[in-house]
Amino acid sequence: MGVTKTISAEVQSAVDELVAELHARSGGEKIGLTRESFAAVLCEVAIKYSPSGNTRREVRAFLLTLRVEELALARACAAGNNTAWESFLVRYREKLYQSALRIAREDSAARDLADSLYADLYGTTTRDGERVSKLASFTGRGSLEGWLRTVLAQEFVNRYRRTKRMVSLEEENEEGIQFAARESEPALTADPRLEMATDAVLAALSAEDRMVLAAYYLDGRTLAEIARMLGVHESTISRKLDKLTKGLRKKILAGMVQRGMARRQAEEALEVDVRDLHIDIRRSLAQESRTSAFSGKEGVIIPQKLAPKGKS
Repeated sequence: MGVTKTISAEVQSAVDELVAELHARSGGEKIGLTRESFAAVLCEVAIKYSPSGNTRREVRAFLLTLRVEELALARACAAGNNTAWESFLVRYREKLYQSALRIAREDSAARDLADSLYADLYGTTTRDGERVSKLASFTGRGSLEGWLRTVLAQEFVNRYRRTKRMVSLEEENEEGIQFAARESEPALTADPRLEMATDAVLAALSAEDRMVLAAYYLDGRTLAEIARMLGVHESTISRKLDKLTKGLRKKILAGMVQRGMARRQAEEALEVDVRDLHIDIRRSLAQESRTSAFSGKEGVIIPQKLAPKGKS
């Protein structure tokens, strides 16, 4: 993953100041990640997560919070370094399986789930001449183990949704149901400012937040099931959902106001039934791997309509 934004003087200065220290702390030299390559990774992460206008001191403080050892390992694996990959397997193979077992709850299914990720993590395909690895999207802001749990849970959700669609089609076919063309329903024309504000807010969500929202609101997973996927307590997911839904509504509302809508007009735009709006959110909610966690015909998600259903 390359740096796609202009590197500000503050970011470059902070990276130049810290790269020697952080590279040494990361152990990158032992796994084939040069100081220059690591500096590019630090710039990429700082540009992505440090708000524009941050001072050199603020960027420096942000860089010092990164889990640089895990970041270096992930990026060295993504670059195809075999030493790094061997180290990754030693440290995380069993943890991956145990996480998969908590999600799938059956040994063979768990091993299949964990094994299915190795090719994506290692990066066996190329795109535009560059190696494609999920590990290239790890940014070091949280633990690599937690990030891997999220990736596993997302893959499990994706499999569940694919299987659910296939089973539904097979059952209807066996019952002799004819697949008639769906009658068109009049759709409300959404104000483009609602779409832009929604896109911006949803695109800013973390991969874990997107997965949790998709699993709960689109796939009907229970709080307990999602908690098991991520290896946390059920109450943690309940609090996360409550915080997410409240925060999303406020941010979308603020985004519309910033784009020129009167506050009352913006509030009225959020009052409509989301099923009556046709807004494409696939791009905004795509995972960093560019596959969407929220796919299908559900339309835009307006947080006002999303309230936790309970803990069952």
